[in-house]
Amino acid sequence: MTEDILFYILVGFIAQMVDGAIGMAYGVMSTSVLLSFGVPPATASACVHAAETFTTGASGMAHWKLGNVDRRLIWRLAVPGAIGGAVGAYVLTNIPGEAIKPFISGYLLLIGIFIIYKAVHRKHSFVDEPPNNVAPLGLAGGFVDAIGGGGWGPIVTSTLLGQGNHPRYTIGSVSMAEFFVTLTISATFILTIGLELWPTILGLVIGGIIAAPFAALAAKHLPPKILMIIVGIVIMLLSLRTIITSLG
Repeated sequence: MTEDILFYILVGFIAQMVDGAIGMAYGVMSTSVLLSFGVPPATASACVHAAETFTTGASGMAHWKLGNVDRRLIWRLAVPGAIGGAVGAYVLTNIPGEAIKPFISGYLLLIGIFIIYKAVHRKHSFVDEPPNNVAPLGLAGGFVDAIGGGGWGPIVTSTLLGQGNHPRYTIGSVSMAEFFVTLTISATFILTIGLELWPTILGLVIGGIIAAPFAALAAKHLPPKILMIIVGIVIMLLSLRTIITSLG
């Protein structure tokens, strides 16, 4: 039991360092580990989102204190994201979510290539105004996040960066909004299938909370170009992995 908790503390720490620094991948990484141990998709997503309720809260507050958050953007993402997350969690408890993953991953793979292209070949003049069409993006991100056990960051963060928004404020704002989305998804799972695997959840929570302030510092101090390249590479690797697994 102790060894299991220590293992998931490590998983939570690594996943949160990546997620807090580049605005994505906590859910995808954690869910992938659980699925590899034979945990059913709905149970894996429920456990990861229960842990994320705490880790995203810690990450969001860290970004807030370091000035990485655009207040104009948070609620425009959080409210539709929470609605999409609740619907996605309910759907996942009734039908398999694996069928749509290859299509989502194909979209993300293209987004990752596009972001790297912009980082390498163009000079950036990031916009100061909040982006348009945020509500549909938040709705889709919340739905996919619940269905796939992760996806809020890859869809929302990558799309906003692709529109030319500043990496630091995009990552901070998306991380802060994610807390409200995750809280809603967790509540939906509790009301439908309940929660299991508490040692796993506890380990993910502890590791994620420890990593949150360090990840926020990384997001503040890394140059935008470097952040965008890292984001693009992570999106491509995660998307390719999902596509290959699905085809296999």
